[in-house]
Order: sequence, then C-alpha cells, then structure tokens
Amino acid sequence: MLLVLNVGSSSLKAAVLTATAAGACEHWRAEANREGSLADQLNQWLAPLLKPWQPRLQAAGHRVVHGGEQFTSATRLTASVLEQLDAVSALAPLHNPPALAAIRWLQAWQPHLPQWACFDTAFHASLPPEASTYAIPASWRQLGCRRYGFHGLNHQHVAEAVPCQRLISAHLGAGCSLAAIRDGRSIDTTMGFTPLEGLVMASRSGSVDPGLLLHLQRQGLSLDELDQGLNRQSGLLGLSELSGDWRQLRAAARAGHRGAQLAVAVFLHRLRREIGAMAASLGGVDQIALSGGIGSHDDQLLEELQTSMGWLGSVGWKRIPADEEGMIARLISRADPASDAAGG
Repeated sequence: MLLVLNVGSSSLKAAVLTATAAGACEHWRAEANREGSLADQLNQWLAPLLKPWQPRLQAAGHRVVHGGEQFTSATRLTASVLEQLDAVSALAPLHNPPALAAIRWLQAWQPHLPQWACFDTAFHASLPPEASTYAIPASWRQLGCRRYGFHGLNHQHVAEAVPCQRLISAHLGAGCSLAAIRDGRSIDTTMGFTPLEGLVMASRSGSVDPGLLLHLQRQGLSLDELDQGLNRQSGLLGLSELSGDWRQLRAAARAGHRGAQLAVAVFLHRLRREIGAMAASLGGVDQIALSGGIGSHDDQLLEELQTSMGWLGSVGWKRIPADEEGMIARLISRADPASDAAGG
C-alpha cells in the first residue's frame, strides 16, 4: 500500500493506492480545501482518516512542485534531499513549503515509512535549450535562472492518457499552464522559473511586463508587497475584485457583474493566445486535452474553445480528469520496481 499526499495551493489531497509502472489501483481517497493551519489540518483531519490504513502502508509519495535543476525523477527522501529542497522553496512559495511540512509531519507520524518525492518540474526536463533559456545575462543564467515549467505530473498523466504525436495539455484549475508535448515529451510550456508565468490563474497574475514590476518597486512597493500581490491578490481575484473561484465568476458574469465579466474575458483571451503559441511550437496540433478543476468540468469552456480555435483545423478535443496521485504512484513504481509498495 502506497500513501500519496498532494498538498496544493488551495487543496489537500490524500490517496492510498497500489501501483505498477503501467497503472495504479486506488483504494481510498480524501480531499479538503486548505484552511487554517496545515499542521492542525494534518493532525485533526488527515491523521484520523489514515489510522485504519496505517499498519498496511509500505511507502509514501509526495507531490513537490519545484525540484530545481537537480531533481528530474522520483527521488527517495533523505535528510540531504530535504535540505536541498528547502533551498529551492522560495521558487514555489505557495507549494514547496507546505509539501515539505507534510513530509516532515509524516516522518513524525510514521518514522520508519520510506518516503519519495515526485516533481512537477521533472516532466519538463526534456525542454530544448531554445524553450528553456531566458534572454538574460549569462551571469544570471549561471545562477539557474531558466524556464522549468510546472504541473508536470498531470501533464505527464495526460500525455500517457492521450498518446499522439502533437498534443497540447491544458491544466486549468487554481493554477493554470499549458504544455506542448511531442511524442510524449514536453517541448514547451507556459510556466517558467516559478509557477507565476503564463496563464491567468485564481490569484496569480500570470505573465506581466517585468518593467511594470520595476516601476512599482520604484514607486515604493516592497519585495514582500510585490510577492503578495502577484501570488495572492492577482489573477481572477484581482481582475474581478470578487473571487478567484471560476464557477462563482461564471455565475456572476451571467448576472451582469462587470468585474467577473472582465476576469472571464481576460482568462479566455490569454488561454486562446497561449494555445496558439503551443501550436506554433509543435508545428500543428493533433489533440488538445483539457484537465484540472476548470478544464475537465466546464462544458461552456470546451464549446467556446472549439468555436474560437477552429482555425487550428482538424483537432481532437478531450477532457481528462487530473490524476497526479496515480501518476506519482506509477513514477515511484518505475523508480523502484522491486518495492512492495509498487504492487509487487
């Protein structure tokens, strides 16, 4: 039995699975919105739910958003690995710190349980230099400043669910990104050095002119204020001044709320533009797969995109439920096929 913990920016997911390299069988799953103290939520909500499974657990896997340059595959967690992951936490401030907190919580809850980390950046390690390199001074690039890409666990799941030569995977939820996938390998993506770049998200800005940030800093905004504004007060929330929840904004837009209408319009404009960019990187598209909480549930979005993106030609459209937990279990099985936790 393999326990998988997926601590997201807005949710906490847990699953118990058995897995092989090719597939995973789910035995139990639970999900909650991230509210209040993560430690309290783990102790008061998750621990009692896991107690019946505790004697049967043989390993644990975690989604870790940013692995930096050094972690490009499923990795057994050690004190040294955790120290290296602490060092890159600032690059994914909404995700890495709580994931590492969950890892350390599980170490205390079940000290002898082997733990693994699987990285959202790993799938994008195949980006070619022309896609991963920023046009910045060489001295900055030598510091590791490059495009990493994120949501790789779900993009890889989508790639395996929709095998084709030219695929655009659209992960649309609280965080949003696209991946251009050729023959199962990521060749371009919309997120960059951090999960801030690219599409409009629930509370994250997506791409903005770097000069705008320099201007705001010269106007007196501190780095902390810029960080808070870009990560937590922008995106759909900042545009609408109402909510970052897509379903609430859809309803409010239909009711005439101008902020909600603007948020939906900007979101769709940026999404269409970036789909076009991914199509250019691929040299055409065979399939476009929508995933994530928005992508796999909003019927209207699928219709809008099919209508507005007809110029792409003969393209198949699919909706694929996200399964980061199953992908984590499969990756751990591939990394350690002899492990009992892999279903052997």
